[in-house]
Amino acid sequence: MARIVLGVAASHSTLMNTHWDQVEHKDRAEAFRDALGEARDALAAARPDVVVVVGSNHFRGFWLDLIPSFTLGVDEVVSSGEAGTPKGPQLTDPPFAQALAEHLVEAGTEVAISARMQIDHGQSHAVQYLLRDLPVPIVPLVINVFATPLPKVSRCVELGRGIARAVAEMPADTRVAVVASGGLSHQLPWPSRWQDPENDDEAFLVQAWRNGRGDWERYDKRRRQIITAARPTIFPDFDEQFLAALEAGELEKYANWSTADIEAAAGNGGQELRTWLTMAAALGFAPGRRLAYAPMPEWLTGMGVAVIPPGTGE
Repeated sequence: MARIVLGVAASHSTLMNTHWDQVEHKDRAEAFRDALGEARDALAAARPDVVVVVGSNHFRGFWLDLIPSFTLGVDEVVSSGEAGTPKGPQLTDPPFAQALAEHLVEAGTEVAISARMQIDHGQSHAVQYLLRDLPVPIVPLVINVFATPLPKVSRCVELGRGIARAVAEMPADTRVAVVASGGLSHQLPWPSRWQDPENDDEAFLVQAWRNGRGDWERYDKRRRQIITAARPTIFPDFDEQFLAALEAGELEKYANWSTADIEAAAGNGGQELRTWLTMAAALGFAPGRRLAYAPMPEWLTGMGVAVIPPGTGE
């Protein structure tokens, strides 16, 4: 039968691609980059037949006209290619993806599906660095972490457990890896509520989020100017505690955190921790291993990499 062979989590930042020459903390940046390589090697050693990439959306593939809480790409997947990330069609496994969606819905976790999903660096950063030179099909799972209301963290944990059950029920001898992309702590210069922008920059972002479908590149230059001008806000103490919980197999303690709890502890960008918790739940909250942690003000983010091998009960 199918089984999950590895879980991986890694932060993402397109500034890693575009602003490397402006990095002051080169030792931290290099440690993070090297850890991505180590995680990539761990994935290669696990020999997955398919990789479920759990990530967020940054309003280049999903827009305010329609944002489900959870969306599974079940056929064609096209990457936006912003800021030096992979661009164009991605390798996929439609039969596995559709079977996964059907299992999840039957088990009570309703996921939307997309037969032509556009992803952005919320998934393609992981493809670029964690799946480099690995010809493995992906199944992107996009979690809404930025357009309120956000799915409850407990629902994300339920989704991760549903992935584990669905994989275990599939008859084919398929090796599955689950990759989480996003986090750790960071604060984006985005409106806390898209309904109530507080200044011209926030109003512009909401306009881009409303009207970007098929035309996202028209807004991208100013969007990136707004992002790169932001004051870095990172919460290293929280990040260290979160990674310690991952290593101890105790991430489940965050399952009942609210959106407000996460923002207070890890900033609005910390809402991406839902992807880590979904992955960890799919791995049965087994103890993991931290490969690196680098608070990177140049990239506005606390950058972490970790792996979770399947527990003995998986």
